[in-house]
Amino acid sequence: MGIPFQLQAQQGLQQGRAILSETKIMIKKESTPSEPAGGQPTKNTSNPLKPAMPAAAKVNAMVGNRTWFGGLFNGSGKRRQVNADKNFEMTPIQEQRLQKLKDRLNIPYDETRPDHLESLKTLWKVSFPDTKLTGLVSEQWKDMGWQGSNPATDFRGSGFVSLENLLFFSRRYPAAFQRLLLKTQGLRATWEYPFAVAGVNISHMLIQLLELNSARPKYLPGINFVRMLSEHEEAFDILYCIAFEMMDAQWLAMRASYMQFNDVLEATKAQLERELSLEDLHRIQDLPAYNLLFK
Repeated sequence: MGIPFQLQAQQGLQQGRAILSETKIMIKKESTPSEPAGGQPTKNTSNPLKPAMPAAAKVNAMVGNRTWFGGLFNGSGKRRQVNADKNFEMTPIQEQRLQKLKDRLNIPYDETRPDHLESLKTLWKVSFPDTKLTGLVSEQWKDMGWQGSNPATDFRGSGFVSLENLLFFSRRYPAAFQRLLLKTQGLRATWEYPFAVAGVNISHMLIQLLELNSARPKYLPGINFVRMLSEHEEAFDILYCIAFEMMDAQWLAMRASYMQFNDVLEATKAQLERELSLEDLHRIQDLPAYNLLFK
């Protein structure tokens, strides 16, 4: 039996997957939103405003087999400069928690590890509790938004932490997770984004934005994030959930199509960077977008 629901715009999503299976294609897009390329949006009389796009003049997206998220972060232009606190020094607790997080980022997804396989099974159970998974390699995974029948190939983009992020989201904010997974609200474009692969992209985007591959952050978003770690050890995982909500809201506001995902992610990154650059930001709850988790 299949999944007992229908993702909106299933036909467009299937077309999008067909594009992913083709050879690599370089697509150069102007950084201004456009109407959905796949046709008219689903029935809804609302007409959300379209936000301004990031400052980058053009966005390059690599689209091809297993490259959907591989090229999303290479052509985003120069990073927007923000004022950093040059006198910032990490406390022992901040150093400890930051190092613990970095250790998580260095763990690749390993199909031979029973705990990794169990985590993947758990993700299915919490996502579709009424549907039995036929196997760890199954066409069913595409209904969650993976590129193929084996999610392990998509985890190469960010490692095991991207699976941990999805699991955290599903357990901590189950209502929000299900709403985005099943896409039950708002004006949806004809071509919908694949949920799970979008989640892997968001994990990778956060790692870059927060400078987690550097010895210490040099920009205000990363510095403020380290301060948040002092107040909440799960700040990274919660920020991931917030970023997912922000990305989905951007998708709806821009009435985006499948091929505009890179533009949507860049707009999300820019918005999150602005919020993380606010003064007097010490707790994850201080972010304006935090309330999106409870709408």
